[in-house]
Amino acid sequence: MTKRQSIYIEAFPHANPVPAASRIGQMLYSGVIYGREGATQQVPDSLERQCELMFGHLQSIVSAAGGTLDDVIKVTLWMKDKTQRTVVNSYWEALFPDANSRPARHTLESTSSGNILIQCDFVAVLSN
Repeated sequence: MTKRQSIYIEAFPHANPVPAASRIGQMLYSGVIYGREGATQQVPDSLERQCELMFGHLQSIVSAAGGTLDDVIKVTLWMKDKTQRTVVNSYWEALFPDANSRPARHTLESTSSGNILIQCDFVAVLSN
């Protein structure tokens, strides 16, 4: 029987009793992740800083589950302003530098709460 494992990271706690991600076997699915400062739990105003934090949380969550960024197969982004994808792409390319080995990505417009400009979720297939 396969057991489900909840994945938590200290820098991105959830206010509700919900983990950052959940793993069954090799499959890892995240909840929503956004760029929130770990120490203050505040969301910075700039898209650049939110991207840096969001992708950092993504990487930390995958690592906490025992995987690497190479295991990420799909990322969905929700942005308040999709015309700012150029900003996101610079962080995306830094996180996934090999154009021949990037996860699929889908970007949607959203009406996020507060000053959240971008958020994501992901799916990973872990190798261990």
